[in-house]
Amino acid sequence: MPSKLANLHSFGLLGIRGYTVRVEVEASETSLMTFRIVGLPDTTVSESRERVRCAIHASGFHFPAGRVVVNLAPADVRKEGPLFDLPIAAGILAASKGLKPRSLQGIGMVGELSLDGQVRAVRGALSLAMQARQEGMRALVLPLDNIAEASLVDGIDLWPVQTLTEAVEALRKSAAPSWTRSEPPLPVIAPVDADLIDIRGLWRARRALEVAAAGGHNLLMIGPPGSGKTMLAHRLSGIMPPLTPDEALEVMQVHSAAGRLANGQPVTERPFRAPHHTASTGGIVGGGSVPRPGEISLAHKGVLFMDELPEFPRSVLEVLREPLESCQVSLARASITITFPADFLLVACMNPCPCGHGMGEDAGCKCQRTARMRYRARISGPLLDRMDMIVEVPRDHGDDPSETSAAVRVRATAARARQMQRQGRPNARLRLAEMRQHCVIDDPGLLTAAARTMSARSVDRVIRVARTLADLAGCEQIEPEHLQNALHLRLGEHILDAAW
Repeated sequence: MPSKLANLHSFGLLGIRGYTVRVEVEASETSLMTFRIVGLPDTTVSESRERVRCAIHASGFHFPAGRVVVNLAPADVRKEGPLFDLPIAAGILAASKGLKPRSLQGIGMVGELSLDGQVRAVRGALSLAMQARQEGMRALVLPLDNIAEASLVDGIDLWPVQTLTEAVEALRKSAAPSWTRSEPPLPVIAPVDADLIDIRGLWRARRALEVAAAGGHNLLMIGPPGSGKTMLAHRLSGIMPPLTPDEALEVMQVHSAAGRLANGQPVTERPFRAPHHTASTGGIVGGGSVPRPGEISLAHKGVLFMDELPEFPRSVLEVLREPLESCQVSLARASITITFPADFLLVACMNPCPCGHGMGEDAGCKCQRTARMRYRARISGPLLDRMDMIVEVPRDHGDDPSETSAAVRVRATAARARQMQRQGRPNARLRLAEMRQHCVIDDPGLLTAAARTMSARSVDRVIRVARTLADLAGCEQIEPEHLQNALHLRLGEHILDAAW
């Protein structure tokens, strides 16, 4: 008997980007019953044979007797995940006359199948829908549970299904099941649970927090235990400017690819990630045989908070250096290199010494000098160079009046708006050519004197912070007081040196 062929389109994930997979199915009647999947499938895809067979039988359809071969092209890219279950099942039905092959033309399909024929959600639905639109598909068949994030993509019809039977009926009728596309919500300012008004005093640290939020600057806070460093860091999200629609889409792509979109709902607030200091290098930057996003990518357009910074393994801290400069991370494997976005604001906290009391004349520190030096050496000079501000958080808070997070957020948002209108990016991401244009300093004498003890990178970061201070003050040019304040916020690294 001649073999029967069927072809249809599906989509896979490489990093946070979708790519097209052509599902080719051949079914022929032979005395030897076999079912093979080729095209570099991983274990999850290979196991889909049993899921697909059981789902087809449970849905009341006929599984062809004889040989069934499924090819996933391109064959040189490893296929990962259960999202090919539904297109494989549809291809088998089309090759065995359970579906007309022409009903699959111009249709993309993704979805995991359960043994009883239910269609389960897959990760990365947002990116998959964007790839289907780019390929010119007239419709995308996908799990109903993924419809919230996929509906953010305009220009393609979505056919949400809950079962294999619904998918087959939709293909036979060439019409989508009944559902209503809802308009994606615009980014909103969520209620702030942790408010700056709760913190009295610490005016310098609160000012540094505002500058970090306005310009996207990295911040290291140094102080004894219980001085309020962690409380301050957790209040940063409440004063950062809200996400723009484009930024929200980027954040959702990352979280969708990682399978972390809560119920498929759109992201409206900047991410705040706080990994424990036992996190591995792979957990921080991403990893796996087919890499997935790590903490620095999940913090894209948001905050990465690293409490007790010296307690992180040295190898973990050093891998942060390149992403802090390039705002992305590239993970190379034997057959592929995947790039994840990693444009995050780093906020870190640390004690001045192992006992935590090595700050101030009457601190009562009992650590030996060698112990303090070993503790300090856990933070490399190149990593400290990438900190825009290093501030002291003393135990004696004072009693300065505080402000609400809402009031500070208004100023930070206005300053960020000035930056975006002037140069199209936050001050912390200014390129050198843009710095020469937008960060003119009339009297560089103060900066020249400070540069004798600072690296060129640190000097550039001081200039960027001064530009943000000018924006917060509504000034077109960087004034001497802005530069002086930026130096005070950066020279905190000498707090440790003075304590030793």
